[in-house]
Amino acid sequence: MKRLEQTFVVLNGWALILMLSGMAIVVGANISLRYLTSHSLPWADEVARYLMIWLTFTGAGLILRIGGHVAITNLQDSLPKTGQKLLRAAIVLILLVFFAFMVQVGWQYAQRMQYQVTPALRLPFLYVYAAMPVGFALLIVHLLLIARPFILAGDYKHLGDSGTDHGALPGGANG
Repeated sequence: MKRLEQTFVVLNGWALILMLSGMAIVVGANISLRYLTSHSLPWADEVARYLMIWLTFTGAGLILRIGGHVAITNLQDSLPKTGQKLLRAAIVLILLVFFAFMVQVGWQYAQRMQYQVTPALRLPFLYVYAAMPVGFALLIVHLLLIARPFILAGDYKHLGDSGTDHGALPGGANG
């Protein structure tokens, strides 16, 4: 299971690296062409925008793993240990329900957009809006993989951690 989790995290990370690299190449090429030839690629802005959308949704799960999303812990910190665990369990359940709802809503929205095409690429908007259900599905998987250590100890994983060593975030901040 640990190897499967590690492979999942690595593949998710590489997908983000490839999307960010593609975005940088397209934007860099467009800027270069604009200044060197006074012409630009008519589809470059569109590609960069859609890659940014996909980066945002597919990267949210990796950030969730390390506790990188905004969190206010005043209530949790004021509770006894048992209360903290119950609160964290409730948070995980609420997030799972919300993420599942957003997968459903995102998929419905993407299907509604399948017949409209993007202006420059002529790509069905289904592929753009599919980022939402895919991203929230990834959030569900990442949340399930970190739920136990989070509920029991409030710990997140280190950036390179996929084993059993669940520690706090670097710098002492853990949510």
